[in-house]
Amino acid sequence: MYSIRYSKNQTLKMKQFVLFISIIGLISLASCRKDFSTIPSTGQLEFSKDTVFLDTIFNDIGSSTYMLKVYNRSKNDISIPNIELNDGENSRYRLNVDGIPGKSFQDIDILAQDSIFVFVEVTVKDVSDIELVYEDELVFDSGDRQQDVKLVTLVKDAVFLYPDKNDGIIETLLLGVDNEGEEIRKQGRYLTDEELIFTKDRPYVIYGHMMVGTPDNDTYKTLIVEAGANIHFHKNSGLYIGEKGSLQVQGSLNIEGQPQTEVVFQGDRLEPVFENEAGQWDGINFLPGSVNNSIHYATIKNSTTGLFLLSNEINSTPTLEVSNTQIYNQSSYGILSFFSNIKASNLVINNCAGAGFVAIVGGIYNFTHCTIANSVHQRSIPNIWLRDNITINDELITASFHELNFTNCVIDGSSNIELGFDQQGTDTVFNMHFSNNLIKFNDTQNSFEGQALYDFNNTDLYINNVFNGFLDYKNLSLNELIIGDNSDAKGKASLEGTLLVPFDILGKTRANPADVGAYESIIFEE
Repeated sequence: MYSIRYSKNQTLKMKQFVLFISIIGLISLASCRKDFSTIPSTGQLEFSKDTVFLDTIFNDIGSSTYMLKVYNRSKNDISIPNIELNDGENSRYRLNVDGIPGKSFQDIDILAQDSIFVFVEVTVKDVSDIELVYEDELVFDSGDRQQDVKLVTLVKDAVFLYPDKNDGIIETLLLGVDNEGEEIRKQGRYLTDEELIFTKDRPYVIYGHMMVGTPDNDTYKTLIVEAGANIHFHKNSGLYIGEKGSLQVQGSLNIEGQPQTEVVFQGDRLEPVFENEAGQWDGINFLPGSVNNSIHYATIKNSTTGLFLLSNEINSTPTLEVSNTQIYNQSSYGILSFFSNIKASNLVINNCAGAGFVAIVGGIYNFTHCTIANSVHQRSIPNIWLRDNITINDELITASFHELNFTNCVIDGSSNIELGFDQQGTDTVFNMHFSNNLIKFNDTQNSFEGQALYDFNNTDLYINNVFNGFLDYKNLSLNELIIGDNSDAKGKASLEGTLLVPFDILGKTRANPADVGAYESIIFEE
């Protein structure tokens, strides 16, 4: 380490120099300042926009903050006598003008060739219509100098579901116990019988966690989500399917130009900035003992883990059947499953920070004509990660994969290795078969050479797969995973798998031979 040493005289001179510079700076600032005088605004203000659109919100939920910039292009310092909302104090809009909150402002100065910021928010309550366009005007000055900026937002009426509060204490759900025997609770409640059908008539907004089932697990309960329904979740909210509970999502194929018929699960922030933001809610969770779950024609996006399954026994009937469904933008996993039974077809997963599909401690998994991709970089595990083990309280627990079949699927992502196994059990088996898939597996360091589960020449495990092929997505980063005419997936599917899923996720009849993945290829327009 080097340092500079000063003599006593040098130190004194340095202090004098700093003091001299400081005095010069103060004199310069004083000479630059002036007490400016303003003239009234002449009605020639300019604005960054003539209408502020506050996008779509739900009734009783505040919007994001939107900005308007007000310019004084003249050579004079001006003063705006008043800035106010046309509806005055009755307006549902809220303002902040140059750092001051309120709904009415007087004598706002703007220097010559300068500008000020106006920030706008809105909360609308008591909406009687399903959709309401709420409008007001931001008024600058008055008389012949008056200028207006319109404020517009679309407000949707919604069905709100939230836990009750008794004596200030919010109702909670018991989800189990942790390793120390302590109860695991989350704010939430059980859905009532009257709430067990979600329709398309109005969107649903869920605060906290809603459970399908009963506290005593003594009665079977089913939540039916009808075609076209929209379910929104507030931050730290989610849906649980408990013991003897069932979720049946009955979406259908969207037809262009017709009303929405798929079912959409997402967060409750509708502004464009939240359109693809992961981690906005807690996902859909299937607890041990949930039965007969099905999800058809749905989009699940922007949560932590899209689908979480936890089972304590394996039945021949799938815990979950999922088809023609898209899972996007998860801050953890697309699907995380523990010892469960999943049957999937025309399933599309992309953009998950952890991985697209993770199965732990065995189970039964049958995936046909699925596209499981991942545009997220710097992940610690492959996009499909299959483990026979988990460690709890220093105890290694293992279980076999009784069925593990991937047929006509895309297994892809931004990493070199996108299919991975972890076998720790001495007597567990991976009863698996990978047939006619496109698999991203580029072992540049030969790290997996000699490992039996990665023996791609073993036809008992792998047959007719294409490794590291060109997928030719329309736009992977925008979750547009339909493939083009140049894709190596074209015509590589097995007839056996195609007969099980004869239409692609867009309803297109599959060719013979069909294309691998959830989509039949198209010719992209230039």
